[in-house]
Amino acid sequence: MAAVQNKTEVKHYQIYVDGGWSDAADGVTYDVVDPSSEEVIATVPRAGRADAERAVRAAREAFDHGPWRQTSAVERADLLRMVAEKIRERAEDLARLETRQMGKLFADSLIDMNDAAHTFDYYAGLAVEQHGQTLEVPAASMSMVVREPIGVTAGITPWNFPVLMAAWKLAPSLAAGNVMILKPASVSPLTSLELAKIFDEVGLPKGVVQVITGPGGEVGDYLASSADVDMVAFTGSVEVGKHIMRTGADNVKKVGLELGGKSPNIVFADADFEAAIDGALIGIFAGAGEVCSAGSRLLVERSLYDRFVGELVSRALAIKVGAPLDESSEMGPLVSKQQLETVQSYVEIGLKEGANLVTGGHRIDGGGYFFEPTIFIDVDNDMRIAQEEIFGPVLVVIPFETEAEAIRIANDTIYGLAGAVWTKDVTRALRVVKALRAGITWVNTYHPTYSEAPWGGYKQSGVGRELGTFGLDEYQEVKQINIDLTDEPLGVYQHGKEKPAPGKVVPLSERRPFARAEHAGESWVGSCRNCR
Repeated sequence: MAAVQNKTEVKHYQIYVDGGWSDAADGVTYDVVDPSSEEVIATVPRAGRADAERAVRAAREAFDHGPWRQTSAVERADLLRMVAEKIRERAEDLARLETRQMGKLFADSLIDMNDAAHTFDYYAGLAVEQHGQTLEVPAASMSMVVREPIGVTAGITPWNFPVLMAAWKLAPSLAAGNVMILKPASVSPLTSLELAKIFDEVGLPKGVVQVITGPGGEVGDYLASSADVDMVAFTGSVEVGKHIMRTGADNVKKVGLELGGKSPNIVFADADFEAAIDGALIGIFAGAGEVCSAGSRLLVERSLYDRFVGELVSRALAIKVGAPLDESSEMGPLVSKQQLETVQSYVEIGLKEGANLVTGGHRIDGGGYFFEPTIFIDVDNDMRIAQEEIFGPVLVVIPFETEAEAIRIANDTIYGLAGAVWTKDVTRALRVVKALRAGITWVNTYHPTYSEAPWGGYKQSGVGRELGTFGLDEYQEVKQINIDLTDEPLGVYQHGKEKPAPGKVVPLSERRPFARAEHAGESWVGSCRNCR
């Protein structure tokens, strides 16, 4: 289970189920490919339904009968902090492996490792800071609200941020007292398996965290459909998210979905020009555009449009696309041959729709899944390249005349994940941000993300929120508890008993049903003030 160190060495990984490592039940494996070289770097089990069933049984046993539910919040917090510390200790090795399996720049992978460690630390703190409520109610009752774990949760993560997305799901789920089955994306599962190794080392009880690798159509479907799985948290495409929601509906499973976007990056004429140029480039070309919140629709005020586009194209041409482990590279490859072909197909669609391709649009020769930074202008917001998530380094630039038009174009999409506004006018910035139908917004910046703040979108960008206290809430049930303080019977069916003496205060619990004529036929729900 050691991390891949040597470029020519092919490692064999196993899945982590019920506290142990094993091959898939049928012994089938598949290859994990380095997208920068197209070389096989590892083989992993192609888990199937039998493996998913075994993982669910183990998770159910761990939650229902194992020691995990008896652990205190302090104990859970200590374990999460140990996980964070081990991630930091191995950050460089994990980052190198992350880069090799999915093409992210090494510097970006290092940032992801630090962010993942911080996420575990953050939820370790929240685990011991959870609070219930006591309620003042109109009765002699001690009434309170407590939060409890949901039970068996499943996390299905994407290929673009393997460790970080795993942390976003595992940390709050475990902090709340749940158990989790993690199903990483098939093309980038290696660092999630290394994360399982860390959980094993810190002494997590068996079955509390499990990692199984395999096709979403088989493993993911079973997790979404199983009545023994209480919640599924998924990050990925809208189509798959809808399928998971439909599948989970058969047993009314709780579902959390983060489904990407087509986010608007709005530049007004009074914006700081240099800052806005940098923000536009970072918004789409960071991570080769394989980012759910990418600013893939750039809206530029008409009076600034020509100058802005000219500088944007000049800067895009200067971006160094190269090997992600090379410190001089500014953009790495796409994650897979399939994703490369998807991006190429959208370039063809854009040309057919009449958009003007001003730079890029081609695969870079020499091996690997490298693609040029690509910019379309003369784009209408109704075009497919402006409406559909491409998930690659493809930017569409759309002009606007007025603030109202910018808002209309920005919101004219099925998505509502993110958006940004560039302007020196603070009141305008606040007006536009408030008008954006998006869950994550920025002013004069793009992409900063914090574990302390909720992450999620409006409309078809998803359901629920990750991160922050909201992320912990997603993994908890809310229970009300009412304790009667009278030591007296309810008295609902006590009509033959002697009535209380005049002047005696009758507790609500002992008051008779509605008795006046105007209440005839109504069911008893308490006591009418006029019928005491």
